[in-house]
Amino acid sequence: MAIFSIANTFIKRPVLTTVCTLLILLIGGVCIPLLPINYLPDISPIQIQVSSLYTGADVDTVENTVTTILERDINGVEGMDYMTSQSYAGNSKISVYFPSSIDKSIAQVNVQNRVAQALPKLPSTVQQLGISTKAASTSILMVYGIYSQGNEYDNIFISDYVDLNITDVLKRVPGVGDVSVFGNKQNAMRLWLNPNELSSRGLTILDVASALKSQNVVVGAGSIGQEPVPPGQSYELPLRIKSRFSDPTNFENLVVKIGSDSTLVKLKDIGRVEIGAENYFSNARVNAQEGIGLAIYQSPGSNALDVAENVQKTMTELAQNFPPGMKAEIVYDTTAFIQTSIKEVFITLLQAIGLVILVIYCFLQDWRTTIIPAIAIPVALIGALAFALLFGFSINSLTMFGLILATGVVVDDAIVIVEAVSAKLEQGLTPRQASIEVMNEMTGAVVSTSLVLMAVFIPVAFFPGTTGKLYQQFALVMAFAIACSTFNALSFSPSMSAILLRPAQPARGLLGWLFGKFNQFLIWIRDRYESSVGFLIRIRYLVMAAFVAALFGTYYMFQAVPTGFVPAEDQGVILGLIQAPDGVSLSYTDKVVEQVGEIMGQIPEIEANFITSGTGFEGAGSNQGLFFAKLKPWSERKTQEQSVEGVLQRLNRAFSQIDSAIVAAFNPPAIPGFGSTGGFEMMLQDRTGGKLSMDEFLVNAQETLATANQQPAITGRAYTQFTAGTPQLQIEIDRNKLESLNIDFQQAMQTLGASIGSQYVNDFVLGTRSYKAYVQLDGNYRNSPEDINKLYLRSRDNQMIPISEVATITPITGPQTITHYNGYRSIKLQGSQAPGYSSGQAIAAMDEAVTATALPGVIGNWIGLAKEEIAAGSLGVLVFLFGIIMVFLTLSAQYESYIDPIIILLSVPLAMLGGLLFLSIRGLVNDVYANVALVMLIGLASKNAILIVEFANQARAEGLTIIKAAQKAAAERFRPILMTAISSLVGFFPLVIATGAGAASRWSIGTALFGGLLIATILSLLVVPVLYVVIKSLESRFLNNNPPEPPQGNGSGAKDLQKYPELEQSPSVAGQKAKFQNDAP
Repeated sequence: MAIFSIANTFIKRPVLTTVCTLLILLIGGVCIPLLPINYLPDISPIQIQVSSLYTGADVDTVENTVTTILERDINGVEGMDYMTSQSYAGNSKISVYFPSSIDKSIAQVNVQNRVAQALPKLPSTVQQLGISTKAASTSILMVYGIYSQGNEYDNIFISDYVDLNITDVLKRVPGVGDVSVFGNKQNAMRLWLNPNELSSRGLTILDVASALKSQNVVVGAGSIGQEPVPPGQSYELPLRIKSRFSDPTNFENLVVKIGSDSTLVKLKDIGRVEIGAENYFSNARVNAQEGIGLAIYQSPGSNALDVAENVQKTMTELAQNFPPGMKAEIVYDTTAFIQTSIKEVFITLLQAIGLVILVIYCFLQDWRTTIIPAIAIPVALIGALAFALLFGFSINSLTMFGLILATGVVVDDAIVIVEAVSAKLEQGLTPRQASIEVMNEMTGAVVSTSLVLMAVFIPVAFFPGTTGKLYQQFALVMAFAIACSTFNALSFSPSMSAILLRPAQPARGLLGWLFGKFNQFLIWIRDRYESSVGFLIRIRYLVMAAFVAALFGTYYMFQAVPTGFVPAEDQGVILGLIQAPDGVSLSYTDKVVEQVGEIMGQIPEIEANFITSGTGFEGAGSNQGLFFAKLKPWSERKTQEQSVEGVLQRLNRAFSQIDSAIVAAFNPPAIPGFGSTGGFEMMLQDRTGGKLSMDEFLVNAQETLATANQQPAITGRAYTQFTAGTPQLQIEIDRNKLESLNIDFQQAMQTLGASIGSQYVNDFVLGTRSYKAYVQLDGNYRNSPEDINKLYLRSRDNQMIPISEVATITPITGPQTITHYNGYRSIKLQGSQAPGYSSGQAIAAMDEAVTATALPGVIGNWIGLAKEEIAAGSLGVLVFLFGIIMVFLTLSAQYESYIDPIIILLSVPLAMLGGLLFLSIRGLVNDVYANVALVMLIGLASKNAILIVEFANQARAEGLTIIKAAQKAAAERFRPILMTAISSLVGFFPLVIATGAGAASRWSIGTALFGGLLIATILSLLVVPVLYVVIKSLESRFLNNNPPEPPQGNGSGAKDLQKYPELEQSPSVAGQKAKFQNDAP
């Protein structure tokens, strides 16, 4: 009985009650500003990126001598999920993925240790340039375009200015995980050499590199008078030697050789020097002007909106010191979508609260009775957010959905209590006596109902993986809200009822007339309902047949409704890729970039754009490019044509007219961190052990794509960016002839590599920064294949031999980028579903295509969103089953029966049928948000059925037959079921008609919930009494012949509901009282 004394204590001590309520509101109010704000929970995988440079090396050399060696040592690192890599000319990038539950710092250290083991096996050039191992931020928060409005500055100047004045400042902004630069041209000293001048003096490019190494050095010379010295030394003078070059003049005067007549051959005699760029592989344009892009990445656990605000504030301050004509503009911003979508969801929450309160007032028809349930809403919601902070959650779409859905649930207990107290007041009790008596009768019922609902949500929170994290925050916020609501129902509601409630006075005037008509309508509905229940019980075997058909219908709808993961949203931004023909130069791609910029400039919905050439989503190359575009705010784009889909259609139509390259724009991934292009991604692996050439592997991949593109669910939307036809030159060295001419093989290779591909020698100081120095032939002398034959090698006896005497040059083709997945050569297949189909159907079609066409040893592995969607599909079934099992066990323990829970849970498939039916009618898919709604329907449908079953058991205990008990329970429970269902439905309805940012996810969860609860309420009211009659009759015949005893204990169950018939009356309409009391069978 301790639980009774708790409720009675709050009734007798209203000050304590208000203090507790205010504490909940105060603590929750303090916690709300501390909660991070994101669109979704941080569920993206941990990505550790290992990057290395091998200047001048071709793609095969990088793959064989760098990537493969690193992969073999990294493979199997503790906690690793999977590993991908990209090898392209001069670069190797390996990405190691870990589950989001792994500590990022520990994962980075583990990978770094494996890299250290592999380091001695790598080429010396790679070791000299160093290997970077860092935890990569998986999603871009925003991109700034830095450019010169009047073309006053070139991109080298802009890159240098950004490197010196902006990048490091932004990295220090709280919440910024990383800053990367698109189109970066960091300063470097470039020594451009003339091969003719070199050979005429008997020099090679290696002589220049050697001279630079010997003369551009750092020396610590110590101090004059530094200890130990003879006694009496009274001073110490540090020595500073200017041994390192600091400007182009120093490099120009570098002595490369001393002639036989003691003349000095200086670098300016054999070439030229300039402060140029470290690399020239990429260019960028911002709003059609030359510039660079700054990508800002958010660190995990930070508040996206706060990070964006701090970055913008910092950039505003930095912009005050920009050189005249330089400008920074946001060209890609995900935070606008986060801010707008959370704002839209908050508006939906306010609408739901307002509608729920309105429905409560319509039913209770008294402001005193209405205000107590109304206060339960903010107490439960704000209290839940305090728990959210304690558990490390954020304010995101899922937690906000939890609050919206909780709005229609948390008022139920308070409604039942104030109705019961109002009924007691009508019997002549004082408000305090009425509250005490009601709580003595109903405390157990309130707690039991809450436990049933929490039994659905709490187990869901402990499911593993990425999808489990999606369910977790929604489920626990719901559970927290229900817990706070239960405490409120045991404390504040009865206490305030004892203070505020008075015997009802009939409303007068227009309001009284409206209430009268409303109650007459309810009575008419109830009469029809009672007749329908009696009729259905009489034809109960036909009803059971229809019910079984509905069960099959539910199973059919689960199969028929397409599946998905997370719906695509209008995020207010666009991504795109450019792929020019294999073998074209960067200047060729830059011309395509100009065309793309002109097209985007003609789209009025595009506010700003950024395009870069030389890099792409799948590696780097002179024929690749990518672009970002920021759209105008959603308030300025209200028509379908102005939506992101409409803009994409117009853009892609225009891009299709570009004959010189493939250009495509697309919506960003629905969840940041899972891929870069949206849609599905599959890694097709070659596990044949080298039996397939790259060309044969690509042919098989193209066969798979051709088969997939014939499937209706894909219809031409599957593709790959991989190509194996990039023109290349293969140089074969005649080693015998090389030795006969007394030429060192290693020096010959180094000469060739440094001449064409450049060689990093050492560093120099410019201002306060240290930069790299490179040697390379000037551009005019490495502009055609014939230039290779003009290079000279020096023999050991100082003879200059043209390379054409020892080398044969053959044109070949090969891949520009080689991709690995878990160490195997792979080709990434990408695509999206065709209009009218779901991503789940496209994934299934792709699997069929791989099965039908893949050669032996070739297999497909899903990555990105597709991988998570497949995991979510299997997990969704477990979530439903586990939720139903937990409710069954909770109810069985409560009723001390396994039969009653079966009756209650048989209403759940009806709710599922309704939810899936509404999704299908509206053309939506069964995605994660719909799954969340279906999980919640387990609790909502059970709650309705509980009221009928429990009251029917009480009626049987009083001596009524099974049929009479079922009819009486249905009649008496009609009003509370109707009121709580309508309050929930109107709370969910704003989700159904949502607009603006994030509307697609709200449609999904709102449609499934609204349809499921609507159908479940109607069918539960009609079918549950029939199920009760049929199943209880079977139980009575085969198990026992005795009616159930009233449940013993704390007042839950039958005894609690004994007074419920009186609760059906609206306290303000005394004239309807007799009708409500006398109509029960």
